[in-house]
Amino acid sequence: MSTFKLTYATMFNPPEELHKLYDQALTKVKANLGLDHGMLINGKDVFVPTKFSDHSPADTNLLLGTFQKGDAAYANLALSAARKAFPAWSRTKWQDRISLLRKAAEKIDDRLYEIGAALSLEVGKNRMEALGDIAETADLIRYSCDQMEKNNGFVVPMGKDPLVGYEARNVSQLRPYGVWLVISPFNFPFALTGGPAGAALVAGNTVVIKPATDTPWVVRLLVECFRDAGLPDGVVNYVTGPGNSLGQALIESPEVDGITFTGSYNVGMKIFRDFANGRYIRPTILELGGKNPVIVSRHADLNRAAIGIIRSAFGLQGQKCSAASRIFIEEPVFGDLIDRLKDLAEKLVIGDPTDRDVYLGPVINQNSYQEYKSFTSDLGKAGKFLTGGKVLTDGIYGKGYFCSPTFVTDLPMQHPLWKQEMFLPITTIAKVSSINEAMNYANDVEYGLTAGFYGSIEETDWFFDQIQAGVSYANRPQGATTGAWPGFQPFGGWKGSGSTGKNSGGHYYLLQYMHEQIHTLIR
Repeated sequence: MSTFKLTYATMFNPPEELHKLYDQALTKVKANLGLDHGMLINGKDVFVPTKFSDHSPADTNLLLGTFQKGDAAYANLALSAARKAFPAWSRTKWQDRISLLRKAAEKIDDRLYEIGAALSLEVGKNRMEALGDIAETADLIRYSCDQMEKNNGFVVPMGKDPLVGYEARNVSQLRPYGVWLVISPFNFPFALTGGPAGAALVAGNTVVIKPATDTPWVVRLLVECFRDAGLPDGVVNYVTGPGNSLGQALIESPEVDGITFTGSYNVGMKIFRDFANGRYIRPTILELGGKNPVIVSRHADLNRAAIGIIRSAFGLQGQKCSAASRIFIEEPVFGDLIDRLKDLAEKLVIGDPTDRDVYLGPVINQNSYQEYKSFTSDLGKAGKFLTGGKVLTDGIYGKGYFCSPTFVTDLPMQHPLWKQEMFLPITTIAKVSSINEAMNYANDVEYGLTAGFYGSIEETDWFFDQIQAGVSYANRPQGATTGAWPGFQPFGGWKGSGSTGKNSGGHYYLLQYMHEQIHTLIR
């Protein structure tokens, strides 16, 4: 275990001890379900009369906890606390800030298994996907700390003016904006809260966090790691409630100096437009999904291609913005590859995501479950199911939102679901005459998040040059389009998939949470 580094690339062959520790933590977590969890504002737990219930999507009878249904008044309370804490936090030496954030990362490491078990119960992730989400968060925070340290706090001496009789000093310094809002999604509630929040905090901003309504529990556990690491009161605030009331109040508030949102294109674009109605332009970091292609050349290693596609199409039930949702296969290897994909997909184990052998858990909620049924009804009329195409209702499946992994072939290229993000375990497959034809289809969407390729080494240079995506992989069995990790594959997208072109966990991400100030002194 001491030599094992958990990432999305290494998670497929973990040591036995990892399973033992997860099982122990699961027992502990299950013994403490159903508690009432407060918001955290200015270092204090805040409870309100109106609550909402958080149930497991694998067993909707299982109450995980109750949470506070905050409204605009609590949005303002959290923003006020963050504003009050900002002067002292922003003027704290950057060395002291990163020391506290590294302690928070250590708290996450220490609580890896307990939080991972909670995440499986709340999101429906299998145990390895859940543990990966937690481990990635700690690495994202550390990466931001490392970047601040590597760049010496982003204080850079500039040139001296050639002034006769005067001594000039010019210094460039990056400084925090103020109060930063983080609105996170259900699918990576830990990493896509902790990553941006950690970057904002390292930069010297204070933070207000609003999780998705489906996943308030694990985000509360993250906030407790920040709190227990010793971050001052008001530096990190956590509020829960509906997006259309609490969330909208946060977005519209003039007290917010910057925002990071991860979620759907439509919601993200509305946030972008609403946020632009403020008194002046404020930084807006958006990651808005994908419609990620995989191109398979006639020269591909089909074993690698098949396992990589399966892992990226159906990991987390296809509810990843990086999921492999469109597959383009050159005609000479089409029949062979779809036979392999069918065989592998039918062997996937579906069930309780906390069980060791399960690969697919449930989709997140009733709405996603109904969308799966609607999409498959449409696809069944227009194309042909290679696998899946139905929900699962027998036995334990009747308690949750279980959908079968679905490959669709023979779907006309004019069908709108070739271009619409479904965010479900549904992937369309097409036969193409050449990789150039495949590339034309691959780029002909509004998204540009991730992409995968399988072919010869010579062809990979062509692929990297032609593909319109922020994260691209070639010949990767660990995942055709998924599995980015901070410091290895920074994650972010082009076109409708991202607003800034600076990938999380990469060289340029932290800089977005600061603005430049020039100090000129003439002696």
